[in-house]
Amino acid sequence: MKIEHFKTMWGFEGDFETACIQAQEKGFKGIEGQAPKTKEERAYWKACLEKYGLDYIGEIVTGGDYVPSRHQSVQAHIDDVQSAIENALELNPRFMSCLGGLDAWSDEEFILFFTGAMEHARKHDLQIVFETHRSRILFTPWRTREITEALPQIKLTLDISHWCVVCERLMSTELETIRAIAPHVYHIHGRVGYDQGPQVPHPGAPEYKEALLSHQEVWEIIWDAQQTKGMEITTMTPEFGPDGYLHTLPFTNAPVADLWELNCWMAECEKEHFNGYTKKRV
Repeated sequence: MKIEHFKTMWGFEGDFETACIQAQEKGFKGIEGQAPKTKEERAYWKACLEKYGLDYIGEIVTGGDYVPSRHQSVQAHIDDVQSAIENALELNPRFMSCLGGLDAWSDEEFILFFTGAMEHARKHDLQIVFETHRSRILFTPWRTREITEALPQIKLTLDISHWCVVCERLMSTELETIRAIAPHVYHIHGRVGYDQGPQVPHPGAPEYKEALLSHQEVWEIIWDAQQTKGMEITTMTPEFGPDGYLHTLPFTNAPVADLWELNCWMAECEKEHFNGYTKKRV
């Protein structure tokens, strides 16, 4: 099995061609992000992806924004999935990663959402995977385990940094639950969280070494499960981002680190980590 990294569009403020150039120069396999809503911009994205030989992972965000509207219906969330898939089709996505649903929903509502979303993906012969995320259905490891048991066909994008915040501890304490859901994990978002936040100031800082090692322990469990299933490629999107995630200095609001540098550091770190993991398994 080999590892491939994707550049997130979250927090990127330049034009799309610049994003593609950055991704290519740093050895990223492709781009992950929401497809543009206009046909003209999608054509531009497609041309850039082809020009720089990059793949694309489509992102779906339901409920209006990254933190969903509290009172939108399940059907409205399903409709968002349909629209996002239709926008992404001409970009030939490798798969769609969905930030979907609402944490307050009942069992009946989450089953209705997941089955509806998966049906839309199936109609277009696309793989859809659902991200573990605060404010969403998959907001704790235990809820996620219950859902994988109720819907054995479901596939996940794993981002445990959110669970560190919700549970107020590193996921090293929950490895039994991680192992139970590991066979469902298709994609990883590589951000390092800690017990009081979803993003450490810098994953290479010695004061956050325990947090980094904890995340790497979980990722190895996922890689074990993926290899057992015969997957030849594992994908990871380093996803350090803005919007309250990136630490800033008081009064000036100056960022303590550069997002692109953080994500490049994470990609290089995990290339080295994965190589060591692979050698250890031989």
